[in-house]
Amino acid sequence: MTEIIKETITTKENQSNPVVTTPVENDGDSGNPILTTQVKTGASNRETIEYGIYFLFGFLEVLLAFRLLLKLTGASLSSAFVRFIYGVTGIFILPFEGIFRKGYAQGAETTSVLEPSTLVAIIVYIILAWGIVKLLHISSGEKQSS
Repeated sequence: MTEIIKETITTKENQSNPVVTTPVENDGDSGNPILTTQVKTGASNRETIEYGIYFLFGFLEVLLAFRLLLKLTGASLSSAFVRFIYGVTGIFILPFEGIFRKGYAQGAETTSVLEPSTLVAIIVYIILAWGIVKLLHISSGEKQSS
């Protein structure tokens, strides 16, 4: 779980009027004691879930970006890394196959492929992650900031 530590330094001239100051050394001239208070706050369950959602979808976006780049550069399928990326991301672009035609460009040794389905998948998964987090905000019942 994420832990946030906030340190506040307060000087008190008298008991009824506390003044918050920036962290400074007590030079001994003012005679005011400097009090240090540490407040530890952990991330709520909702925030932890949000971080997890953004992490998972962010990881998927990186894999899809690798796929797009490898296809555009005509990467060889004989590489284990290329086969791994294509294998893992293949299932995530399946719903978007056939929306647009693939573009091919023949090079001297390789064929570059532009897969619009990968671009559509990247956009859809970004919006999906954002929508899930917004739905989580709405269902939590907390007041939303504008």
